[in-house]
Amino acid sequence: MWEDPELFPGEGMTNKVMLSNWFETLKGTAFDTPVYVFEGSKEGGKVLLLGGTHANEPAAALSAITLLENISNCVSGTVYIIPWANHSAITHTDQMEGDPQFYTIETPDGERTFRYGSRRTNAIHQWPDPTIYIHPEGSVLGGQEVTNLNRCYPGRKNGYGTEQLAYAITTLIKEEGIDLAIDLHESSPEYPVNNAIVFHQDAAELAVTAQMMLEMYGIDIGLEESPQNLRGLSHREWGDNTDVQAVLFEVSNPAQGRMRGRSSEELILTGVDKFYVNAADRGQLYVPYDENGYPLKLRVARHIATFEEFISSWNMFYPDKMIEIEGIPDYQSILDEGLGYYL
Repeated sequence: MWEDPELFPGEGMTNKVMLSNWFETLKGTAFDTPVYVFEGSKEGGKVLLLGGTHANEPAAALSAITLLENISNCVSGTVYIIPWANHSAITHTDQMEGDPQFYTIETPDGERTFRYGSRRTNAIHQWPDPTIYIHPEGSVLGGQEVTNLNRCYPGRKNGYGTEQLAYAITTLIKEEGIDLAIDLHESSPEYPVNNAIVFHQDAAELAVTAQMMLEMYGIDIGLEESPQNLRGLSHREWGDNTDVQAVLFEVSNPAQGRMRGRSSEELILTGVDKFYVNAADRGQLYVPYDENGYPLKLRVARHIATFEEFISSWNMFYPDKMIEIEGIPDYQSILDEGLGYYL
């Protein structure tokens, strides 16, 4: 029987509710997923952080988990964290990929095992796919994209399960008055949008400021404005359909790339792959890559550092709606101590 990995929220957590709290249709389904809430003693802004939109992008979920397990206090504002946005996607792996089902991280208290999942909703929970998927805004996509959460926003109340999931998340943003929404992702090293912030035009000032601060600290990161004619994606539809400032973070993950060798737990954790070293030598990648690979701890450290700089930038622009969080792990400390130290 399927069981979610046990999580250990930090002392700052004030509530844990299910996403079905905002859309009851999800209750009792594989799409329902926990939402961890950290509400400050002072009023302020509200931020939503999503991991696990694509469950074969482990740094996204692990970044969300690392944050929710280490936030010791939310002084002002409110933080909402969903570690497994598409809960169905962590219950299976992609067909014909040979991916491992689990990966294990060493911690000071022993091993912790997490699920490696799929980019898409499990067919057990949503089937069959249409031949083509027509998005509510009229875009025509391949039928299988109706199982991809990040093509289904803003969602349909009476649509496919993944569309209903997208609808529930959009409803949360609207009803809770979320100010800043962040969707965490990973991308293969040969994909052009990599180690980047993708931003809705309404979040341009925040994105540019956060990028400048990150680069001052030696973290290279690009900027990509959300294409206005590319529908269904979080950064586009959240920004168009709600009052939120919407962004998406990408970081490089060799384990999901098409140039990789054999899929393995080691590849997930270390990001070391000889075929990507060869590809880098031939100039075929969009990120720096060598024999040191792109380890999971680096990918998580980048996501958390980018999150922290967005919060700092938010507080600079909106001092009347501060979001003050204590306990966020430091970028260099994650690299030095290892990810397991914070889990």
